[in-house]
Amino acid sequence: MRHIKKTILAAGVIAAASAYSALAIDISGAGATFPYPVYAKWADTYKKETGNGLNYQSIGSGGGIKQITAKTVTFGASDMPLKAEQLEKDGLVQFPTVLGGVVPVINVEGVKPGDVVLDGAVLGDIFLGKIKTWDDPAIKKLNASVKLPAQPIVVVHRSDGSGTTFLFTDYLSKVNTEWKSKVGANTAVEWPVGIGAKGNEGVANNVGQTKGSIGYVEYAYAKQNKLTNTKLVNKDGKSVAPTAESFMAAAANANWEGTPGFGVVLTNEPGAESWPLAGATFILMHKQAQDAAASREALKFFEWAYGKGGKMAQDLDYVPMPDKVVGVIKRSWASQIKDKDGKPLLALSN
Repeated sequence: MRHIKKTILAAGVIAAASAYSALAIDISGAGATFPYPVYAKWADTYKKETGNGLNYQSIGSGGGIKQITAKTVTFGASDMPLKAEQLEKDGLVQFPTVLGGVVPVINVEGVKPGDVVLDGAVLGDIFLGKIKTWDDPAIKKLNASVKLPAQPIVVVHRSDGSGTTFLFTDYLSKVNTEWKSKVGANTAVEWPVGIGAKGNEGVANNVGQTKGSIGYVEYAYAKQNKLTNTKLVNKDGKSVAPTAESFMAAAANANWEGTPGFGVVLTNEPGAESWPLAGATFILMHKQAQDAAASREALKFFEWAYGKGGKMAQDLDYVPMPDKVVGVIKRSWASQIKDKDGKPLLALSN
């Protein structure tokens, strides 16, 4: 599939002809493009099982945060976890759904996925505009056996507020001191060079169409668009490929329970097998539900996804949350997400 649609419109949102449509509850969500492929798959299967639909707008983490804060959707989605003080200020609950990885993708003739290895210092210098051609000595030093052309590098980055950008720039800030001092980490930054594209799908399309380019996307987008990903040198000095196993290795020592709002950031984690650009994607909901029925159905959807959606996530190269963490997340729902009368929206289940 060359393109990934930007909006999930499960059948219940647009089809009123089904026998149960009058009773169906539709959930609205907006935000991160990072998890869109798995949310689309979950929504389609959940619709078939329950008759309830999901309208999810894949508009970027920044947009998702704005919409849930404005109370225009049932849930927001962000790949950048919000800090405890912001969650408290806006009356929000935050929890992770799946783990995944951000990957550098390139369009260099004759180069296949995994042929090129980059480290954090070189990757940062490329996006700073300091390294300008593919045959630069710094790139050649890491890739002595790869024939690289004297071709200008075209940098492609996100133009919208993006949790994928947060993970990417957070990683660069940890491994490239000049990047940290000049650009920093956020969902949107002042890019030193390059062309902007909207969403993971926009970056994927631009890299696919632009010779000599480099960008960054969530791994599922790289695979579905048949893009050439690079390997990365991790914190332990090992060259690793992006795989479900390397994403899982990055999360092996994560302290989910001890971090407010489960807001763990998994960039540049130690471990010989760890992918250095891993991360979780998060859901944001209001502690006091504006629409109790829709919020309850959203929790049922995510409960279903934790219980039945793991294989679907793995098939798309995401990593399901560990069962132990899921148990803690469900308990947080029971204690924090309530209707206007203060009653929990969803009772604990085994």
